[in-house]
Amino acid sequence: MRILYNSRDPEYKSPFGVLTEGQTCVIRMKLPKELETRFVQLVIEREDGGPAPEHSFSWSSGEGDYDVFKCEFSISARGLYFYWFRVTGKTGSFRLFRQGHDTNIEAGDRWQLSVIPADFTVPADFRGRVMYQIFPDRFAREGSCDLTGKLEPYILREDWGGLPAFRPDPATGEILCNDFFGGNFRGIQSRLPYLHSLGVGVIYLNPISMAFSNHRYDTADYKRPDPMLGTQEDFRALCDAAHRLDMKVILDGVYSHTGSNSVYFDRNGVFGNGACSRGKDSPYYSWYTFSRFPDRYESWWGFPTLPNVNELDEGYLDYIIRGTDSVVAHWLGLGADGFRLDVADELPDEFIRLFKEHLRLLKPDALLLGEVWEDASNKTAYSVRRRYFTDGELDSVMNYPWRTAIIDFLRNLDDGAALGECVMTIAENYPPQVLQTLMNPLSTHDTPRILNALIGDFQGDREYQARVRLSYEQRELAFERLRLAAFLQYTLPGCPCVYYGDEAGMEGCKDPFNRGCFPWGREDRRFETYYRGLGQLKNNTPALRAGAVRVTLAGEGKIVFLRCCAEQTVLCCVNRSGAPLRVEARHSLMTQETTREGGTFLVQPGGFGCLEL
Repeated sequence: MRILYNSRDPEYKSPFGVLTEGQTCVIRMKLPKELETRFVQLVIEREDGGPAPEHSFSWSSGEGDYDVFKCEFSISARGLYFYWFRVTGKTGSFRLFRQGHDTNIEAGDRWQLSVIPADFTVPADFRGRVMYQIFPDRFAREGSCDLTGKLEPYILREDWGGLPAFRPDPATGEILCNDFFGGNFRGIQSRLPYLHSLGVGVIYLNPISMAFSNHRYDTADYKRPDPMLGTQEDFRALCDAAHRLDMKVILDGVYSHTGSNSVYFDRNGVFGNGACSRGKDSPYYSWYTFSRFPDRYESWWGFPTLPNVNELDEGYLDYIIRGTDSVVAHWLGLGADGFRLDVADELPDEFIRLFKEHLRLLKPDALLLGEVWEDASNKTAYSVRRRYFTDGELDSVMNYPWRTAIIDFLRNLDDGAALGECVMTIAENYPPQVLQTLMNPLSTHDTPRILNALIGDFQGDREYQARVRLSYEQRELAFERLRLAAFLQYTLPGCPCVYYGDEAGMEGCKDPFNRGCFPWGREDRRFETYYRGLGQLKNNTPALRAGAVRVTLAGEGKIVFLRCCAEQTVLCCVNRSGAPLRVEARHSLMTQETTREGGTFLVQPGGFGCLEL
């Protein structure tokens, strides 16, 4: 007989998931009576290995062949903890650890337990909104812009939809990323009705500040929009128009480095007051670290065009966060509703805490999300355990773990068990308020387009990736898989984030081929119609906007989970197995390849269902 304990079952642990400071937690454990158990102890260890208290269980009741032991405890100090059990029976003591969903004696993993601030809140109005990510140069172009001050050399292309430049510059051997198609703020504003029809509630813009490159992660001036995009008034008009349609606008904040060709560093001597051009006479000199002035300095991943900044430099903190006309205040004043922090793992915790604190002071309902590729609850970066949630630093993160798990499931690399485990791991490890605002992408500017990812990895050099096009058969298979992938994306907790053009059927391998121009007038309407239906489902179903999640079946090509809130419970299922899946429900909210016989729904192979119980 097994020792029974499941941290995800409220019968054994309540509440589910993380705790707040001082919150009471109840743990129950069932032990076979034949063990003649005398003592059970809960051993809690701090994430840094420091001592933490032990708590004793008391006998609660008997259930058949089991004794039930119960323990109540609380933890007053926020932080990341791990726990296991010590059991003493008639034959001695042993340690009990976690192995999968089960328990195991003397081997396995510890259970994780996060304790977060009691006042940790996330802007409620962001919960469950549909997000839409825009790479500004490639989404839409409307009218012309005054290019006075645009950093040169640049190439303004007139072949909208052409292949992005990817070959090195013949003169320097560098990949300059300086070809622009001219997407701009007015273009985005002109397409707001289209985004509204898709159910979009949040627009996330890749960097918009003045920069040399088309991706604009090499910031030249934090407070000035790139002339190619338009003016500050154009941006303000975009935000105002979005707000009238109940859409929020969040910006990409790039604060771990600047561009070498910038007001602040000025390696090329364009601006005249940068750290590289003026040395210690520059007000920005202390932002950077030189090992040999002026040509050797710390840079992002060794790229000399991206010099690192000292994020905790007092002058830098004032300029970005604390000053009355800080970068944060500047863009919020123009209408932005929040920020996504680029490479959050490379920003000190203190920087993120200060950013969040001042963001809330300036705009209490603004959102702060971070680029984190792994489980953000226990992430260690540069030998430092991050405190994104245990110190309430971030409202949300990019949810790449679910993206990977969904793709593996639909490419038949997983039978569903790993997807189910990944869903519940994130749900258990993240604060519930964070879970409801997770940015859930299938594609981003840093990954291949989802259509390509659902077919293969397409490894090869840039010349190869530039030529890759899905065959008719591959594209049809990708579309069938995408329907299931996007269904999961929209029905799991959080904010489904559509990368511009995915809903139009765009293809593309790695950067820059995943950053093509939106194919206006050449969209694959099958995709658009489907995404529009998903947007309506998400926005009109309370349980999908803010409900808890519990996976009830995962494996053999199937995944089934419940979304529950006070007013509604829905069941969501995807069946890529070879046999029908039978489920009981009152009626359907959205189905494909599903038949109904009374209160029974048969989800056929390749089908899905969102059903209300």
